[in-house]
Amino acid sequence: MSERENLFSETAGGVPPVIMEARHVTKKFTTAGGRPLLACSDVSLQVRKGQTLGIVGESGCGKSSFVKMIVQMYPPTEGEIIYNGKDITKFKGEELRQCRRKIQMVFQDPAAAFHPKMKIMDIVTEPLLNFRLIKKSEKEAKAKELLRMVDLPEDFVYRFPHNMSGGQRQRVGIARALALEPEIIVCDEATSALDVSVQDRVIELLVKLQKEKGISFVFICHDMALIQSFAHQVAVMYLGNIVEVLPGSEVAANAKHPYTQAMLGAIFSTKMDFTKKIESIESEAPSPADVPPGCPFQNRCDRCMEICRTQKPKLTEIGPGHQAACHAL
Repeated sequence: MSERENLFSETAGGVPPVIMEARHVTKKFTTAGGRPLLACSDVSLQVRKGQTLGIVGESGCGKSSFVKMIVQMYPPTEGEIIYNGKDITKFKGEELRQCRRKIQMVFQDPAAAFHPKMKIMDIVTEPLLNFRLIKKSEKEAKAKELLRMVDLPEDFVYRFPHNMSGGQRQRVGIARALALEPEIIVCDEATSALDVSVQDRVIELLVKLQKEKGISFVFICHDMALIQSFAHQVAVMYLGNIVEVLPGSEVAANAKHPYTQAMLGAIFSTKMDFTKKIESIESEAPSPADVPPGCPFQNRCDRCMEICRTQKPKLTEIGPGHQAACHAL
């Protein structure tokens, strides 16, 4: 049995505590023309200790904007992000700097995330030097330790990023994120640029590290098949709104929202029933700068009713650990 196959069975015995909670978080930007753009609308999500929260949705749905607020790259327009009992959106100066030790990020493009003229040894130990946790004389030994942690050869410490494959660079990104021993690691499309076989090995690595170190992951991607295979909780996002939240192990069988079901229907698999027609979602999502009143999914939903055009559905409990925002449910 693989790491990913026994993931849910080992965590089913109890519910771990919440270590981070986003409460009614909204993010608005202003376009070049001065129009407001709603990137995230009233988002409330929880991150539990030692578990993975997966956030899935189309490009432009607000996933990256949300996680950048978690790592404090963006301030929220409204709402709170509670970590260890404190609202981190209010942190400044040294308090903010120390908080960032515990919340790290792995970026989508490791080639762009690294300085091309820095050796791997310098890349992975830079956070430790910034916080004065090691001396310069200890860099090499610590870098080798971090590379062993992500299953890379020790002699890679002398390489430059351009001398490595995409999968190897992403492992370096994970090693750098692990350096400060964080409680939470945010992965922003961390596998989307990788080949499928490499992607699978990176996910196996994340699951292994989570079991060994009790790290919580917030993982965002477009791939519903991937996210449901290892995330403990899956949040489905559409046009800045969370439309459904449910356990990862129940996505395939119990997803209820029309958008979630449409995403599941778009999954291609060699085990799928090829006698059935593949249904596509008609039309495109509206612009975040021109969100219609009512349900954000109304123009693409075959269950749309009159109430959907005027009244926005609220995210409500429809089962144990299962929430959805749909008037038809």
